[in-house]
Amino acid sequence: MDPSTTLGISTGTPAGTGIRTRFGTGVRAGTGVSITQQYLARYEKAAAGAADPAGLLPVTGAQRRFLLARRLAPGGRPDVVPLFFAFPRGTVDVDRLRAAAGYLAAAHPALRTRPDVLRGAPVQRLGAPAAQVSRVVARPGEDAAAALRRALLDWSAEGPPLRLFLADAPAGDGTDAGVAGAGGPAEILALALDHAVCDEQSLGLISADLGDAYERGLGPGDVPPDHAAAQAAGYHEAVRLQLAAEQRASKPESLAYWARRLAPERPVGGAQAPAGQAAHPARPPRPTGALQRRLPIRTDDGRATAFPVLLGACGNLARTLGGTRLAGRAPLLGYPWGGRPAAAAPVLGCFLNTVVHPATACGTDDLTTTWWDDLDHADTPFDEVVRAARSAAAPWTGNLDGLLTFEDLHRRPPLRLGGVAGREVHVDGRPLQAPFAVSVSYGNDLLVRMAWDRDAFPDGLARDAFAALTAELAGEPAGTTAGDGHARTGAATPVA
Repeated sequence: MDPSTTLGISTGTPAGTGIRTRFGTGVRAGTGVSITQQYLARYEKAAAGAADPAGLLPVTGAQRRFLLARRLAPGGRPDVVPLFFAFPRGTVDVDRLRAAAGYLAAAHPALRTRPDVLRGAPVQRLGAPAAQVSRVVARPGEDAAAALRRALLDWSAEGPPLRLFLADAPAGDGTDAGVAGAGGPAEILALALDHAVCDEQSLGLISADLGDAYERGLGPGDVPPDHAAAQAAGYHEAVRLQLAAEQRASKPESLAYWARRLAPERPVGGAQAPAGQAAHPARPPRPTGALQRRLPIRTDDGRATAFPVLLGACGNLARTLGGTRLAGRAPLLGYPWGGRPAAAAPVLGCFLNTVVHPATACGTDDLTTTWWDDLDHADTPFDEVVRAARSAAAPWTGNLDGLLTFEDLHRRPPLRLGGVAGREVHVDGRPLQAPFAVSVSYGNDLLVRMAWDRDAFPDGLARDAFAALTAELAGEPAGTTAGDGHARTGAATPVA
């Protein structure tokens, strides 16, 4: 998953954004009732008199944060998860792709939902299936990466949560040469979803189902009514089970655990929004910096052992980048964790949580032990964790110093259209939800990628910190420097 697509959402005081409605959970501090429980009570009261109760659903904890983030974002733009695939020019039949995307929207209830506010309570409504497929034409001076980045930044608040953008990438055209590969001209397909309707498991479902619908020439009218009804019932039940799990994870003992974990933190407001965006909300965001490096997987790198090592390395990275800005406190990292409840159907949707990790300096054994303890409480909703921290006198508003994602590519098949497997590529430079984000894709090797806010960190510092991160993950000697005294980046590669 792209490092700019994570769940680092602030739950601080909302600023005016011109969005047409306001909402909240109605939480009162000190009531002893969980945020989830209060939200559900408010939802049930609001839904009692709804004209279309069958098409109305509550939102999960993660979706609550995304709706709040949308309200904070300029123009109400949602957080978007894009995947990019390169195909030889002429592979993609746009009309056939549009029909296949419509089939997905009709088959998966999450893709038919639209966010709304009902009597002050955030909700999701089931509507008619719709998907957007567009060709993006590069403007003078743009390459395919810049054209797709512009299309994603122009994502309107209204419209379907599934959108696909196709742009031509001439061979040998600057950054597009790396996208097109060694062959001739290519076309780059951006498969993008509103993060409020998807998670890592959903991306695998989307890739597989889109390719299958395209291969079979299916459209929105080809979804059997009984299948659509079963999927809708499964999605309703999955949301209900997720909220029940969040309620159970919001018991006093879980809140006390997170209060202890975060009590030592005394940030002065925590990590702030990127300075350029905060000072100039109407100005287009400055493209973020990005680096990547591929590392071989060692024989002892199992998934269970790799993540604590990665978490420790990212903690070192955060402390290096933060420097005196941290004012002596441990940086706070966030990473998505979780999935559908065990009894839920494998429906597409957003069923995860953001776990907070205070990145204190410690050995790997201690970090691993603490991480397992955190996972015992990983279902506690993020907004409950923020409230628990504040109850422990930590003046933290929910902003994070860095984000980390770890994606297992074995769970997401490559997108195939018309028998041609797309090659996944990366288009960076989009806004981040934290000062930096690290993404690790676990497949035949480890693809380590870092994006950073260039208004928060100078490029030189970010490059040196990334070199140290990848050297640590590769087991290389620490402190290796080039002749100019800067840390070597090895095979680190700037990305488009």
